[in-house]
Amino acid sequence: MTLTYSEIMIRYGELSTKGKNRMRFINKLRNNIQDVLSIYPAVKVTADRDRAHAYLHGTDYEPVAESLKQVFGIQNFSPVYKIEKSVPALKVAVQGIMKEIYEEGMTFKISSKRSDHTFELDSHELNQTLGGAVFEAIPTIQAQMKKPDINLQVEIREEAAYISYETIKGAGGLPVGTSGKGMLMLSGGIDSPKGMLMLSGGIDSPVAGYLALKRGVDIEAVHFASPPYTSPGALKKAQELTRKLTKFGGNIQFIEVPFTEIQEEIKAKAPEAYLMTLTRRFMMRITDRIRQIRGGLVIINGESLGQVASQTLESMQAINAVTNTPVIRPVVTMDKLEIIDIAQ
Repeated sequence: MTLTYSEIMIRYGELSTKGKNRMRFINKLRNNIQDVLSIYPAVKVTADRDRAHAYLHGTDYEPVAESLKQVFGIQNFSPVYKIEKSVPALKVAVQGIMKEIYEEGMTFKISSKRSDHTFELDSHELNQTLGGAVFEAIPTIQAQMKKPDINLQVEIREEAAYISYETIKGAGGLPVGTSGKGMLMLSGGIDSPKGMLMLSGGIDSPVAGYLALKRGVDIEAVHFASPPYTSPGALKKAQELTRKLTKFGGNIQFIEVPFTEIQEEIKAKAPEAYLMTLTRRFMMRITDRIRQIRGGLVIINGESLGQVASQTLESMQAINAVTNTPVIRPVVTMDKLEIIDIAQ
């Protein structure tokens, strides 16, 4: 018997703590899942207080699962088989699944749940009946109640029965868009020609954006382009990084700020020792003005304490002095290797 997955059952993460706001968070998560899965026209998404479902309607499960792994707010998910709601059909299905996935020495358990209380067997009886069917099919298999190798989960609902055994880890965090909007100061990860200013780290700011998305912040990317001080590829790289971030948080507005004129003025008028700090103060001012216009609540950047000479507490204090807006630095306490791990 060949079975194909009918749906993916999606379990929420921190949303269980949200009390009266729970449904607002769940509805946002459902919309985010729909956006991410919109490339699969046949897939339909529903969500209730306990979990969400992505109905495949014949769509290949693997790529849909890969897309779901990136969606913040999902704790884990399971691909599910839809089975006729009868004991004989369930026994045949359970035997077929176990024969396919069983390897010598594995242990198993059956975990049944019955939301349709008119079904002929209760959960305990179903566990015993289906467990017996597994022993018939694989006489050498051992049952184990705590931490078995295979936990076959059977659910009896109104319309049909459903079986799953695999649990895939989700991205965790909160649904993007549930914590307000922030402006991400996004670098393009550029090389700095001799005598010109290196404006920001290449991976620090996108990692900061990723971590902000994970806490539910809707981000817009602000990129300062100042040729010839930034290489021609910097703008393209920043746009590409924004595209990479969109798979975690839907559509991200990319805002390009022409900065050459300001940089020329700073170089012409300011002592060399102050160039970096003044440049960053202007960037902060401009980002804050964009934030006001765009309805953002915070500024996010990729500064990491002590990673480069300009990223000291004194420097951060001097740069922050141009705004009263909260500045979030998600990677501030991380070293380069920790940031690289997340970037990869």
